[in-house]
Amino acid sequence: MVTVKVEGEKKDHKVFLYTLSTCGWCKKTKQFLKDNDIEYEYLDIDNCTPEERADAIKDIKARRAPVGFPLGIIDGETLISGYKPDEYKERLGL
Repeated sequence: MVTVKVEGEKKDHKVFLYTLSTCGWCKKTKQFLKDNDIEYEYLDIDNCTPEERADAIKDIKARRAPVGFPLGIIDGETLISGYKPDEYKERLGL
C-alpha cells in the first residue's frame, strides 16, 4: 500500500488516516491536521488496488472499528471515526 505522508512540525504522535479521496469529511480532517501543523500519513482507500483495499478493510475490522471514513488511528491504538476535531485536539494535546 502506498501511503501519503504530510509533513508537519508536530510529530509527538503517529497519526494515520484511512480516507476516501472524494469524501468532504476526509478532506476537512486532513485540512484540520495540516492547519494544526500535525505530521500524518493517509491512505485513500478508493485509489487502492482491489487487493490493497481488501487489506485495508481487513485492518479496520481487526481493530474493531466501523468501516467508515475518515478513520484516524493515533499511535496505533486510539481510533477516531468521522470528522471530530475536538477529539483530535484532546488526543493530540492541542
